[in-house]
Amino acid sequence: MLVTAYGDPAEAELSIDGEKIAVTAAAPEGHPFDTLYSGWLYREPETRALEEDSFENPGMFGVEQGAELWSVVEGSAGKSCESCHANPEEDMKGVGASYPKWDADSKRPINIELQIDKCREENMGAEPYKFDAPQQKALTAFIKHQSLGMPVKLDLSEGEMQKWWDQGKEMYYTRTGQLNLSCSNCHEDHSGNMIRADHLSQGQVNGFPTYRLKQSALVSVHNRFRGCIRDTRAEFPKAFSDDLMALETYVTWRGSGLSVETPAVRQ
Repeated sequence: MLVTAYGDPAEAELSIDGEKIAVTAAAPEGHPFDTLYSGWLYREPETRALEEDSFENPGMFGVEQGAELWSVVEGSAGKSCESCHANPEEDMKGVGASYPKWDADSKRPINIELQIDKCREENMGAEPYKFDAPQQKALTAFIKHQSLGMPVKLDLSEGEMQKWWDQGKEMYYTRTGQLNLSCSNCHEDHSGNMIRADHLSQGQVNGFPTYRLKQSALVSVHNRFRGCIRDTRAEFPKAFSDDLMALETYVTWRGSGLSVETPAVRQ
């Protein structure tokens, strides 16, 4: 199996800023795999080393930008994120490990990006960010980084989360596009095989926003989803659409037990 190409996964250790990162985990009940492997295990030693060293990890520039944005006052209410969450290291701890969550107001799951926009509109009187705005990615990375090393765990008992999980699962296994491919065809049927110049992982999202070396930028979950869908030559979905929120719910669950790695580094 590919994950042994750079050593035994059972012996691989990832530690960032003193936080031990679980790069393997027992799969939750009903998962197609017995053991979950972080995408970090599929990377070459040089890429692994970038993520291990927070001084070298280029994704940390986004985290630092998010830290600066935290205290920036915007909107008619004259508030910043800091106005409500003065100690983000504590206030945001665990948040990145538990989203998407059920939002009773919109009656759908929302991810961290949408929660940021909701807070901006309702609490700050500010405009929501456009999808993939640098500020949106930076704040999301900053928030998720506060949960570094914590295991991913979704609460599917909230609201109608289970229904959305079911919808996301259906999407994951549905072939689409001119190439007639599904998410599972790559990340389940061919996990560990080469695609172009990279290896196919199990498709975990516990490191997003992820710094992708080929793009020299932080990449959000929905950006990656849409990139895969584009590559199958299927209809390009709107970011934060119901379909993509359902898919994020299901795919996040598929990484249950793995540590939050944000910002992970990938090719």
